[in-house]
Amino acid sequence: MAMPMQVSLDEILSMLLARVDGLALSDENSKSKFNIITRILYKKGIITDQDVIDSIREEHRMLKSLGLIAEEPEEDVVESIAANILQWIKGDVDALKKGMEEYEKKMQEAMNRQNQKPKIDVASPAVLQQLDRMGGKQGGSKLIL
Repeated sequence: MAMPMQVSLDEILSMLLARVDGLALSDENSKSKFNIITRILYKKGIITDQDVIDSIREEHRMLKSLGLIAEEPEEDVVESIAANILQWIKGDVDALKKGMEEYEKKMQEAMNRQNQKPKIDVASPAVLQQLDRMGGKQGGSKLIL
């Protein structure tokens, strides 16, 4: 009769993390392969800038028809998506770096704005009970700070 295999939580977590790392690496490999193949097709003139724009429009038309998005993007959004894809296809490192820096800056600004918003502190039930006791009759039984 075989004994049941015992596995510690640490071992399970290690296996899961290794699997996630493997999937992430596989995803990066797939992206790289896609970029390489697309770059070759672009350089040979099989894919054009207009093909990319048309395909973005077609993708969004399909998504809308399937009910996955409410509306198709405006033309400026389509052009922005195409510009980003074409930067990768063309290997425009300078434009990609600039875009990443701008994105990072926007994220930092958003985080700073979030940090400046007033915070609402919620008192624990024990503190509220203590305040109720201190307030007596004139304090009222429900105190909101």
